[in-house]
Amino acid sequence: MDSLDLVKARILFKLARRRNWGNSHTAFDDLKKGFKPRDHNSVKEAAEELIKENYLFKKPTGYGLHVSLNHEKSKEIKEKIIKLLGVEIK
Repeated sequence: MDSLDLVKARILFKLARRRNWGNSHTAFDDLKKGFKPRDHNSVKEAAEELIKENYLFKKPTGYGLHVSLNHEKSKEIKEKIIKLLGVEIK
């Protein structure tokens, strides 16, 4: 299992746990919170890939980039979290 996939799953889990779906968004820079400082570059890379894979929506704001989960991919997101982290999201 790729460590970047685990980082992606942790990001998805964090946003799902916070219920950041659709219009509920959080700052892109806050995604690294909860990760060790040495992993911050991996978090940024993983988040950018999640945006390209359409799991995360971008929302540019006047105070920085924000992201939220794509509610249309909720089933895939939940399956990915369960598969990689073994945690279920309701």
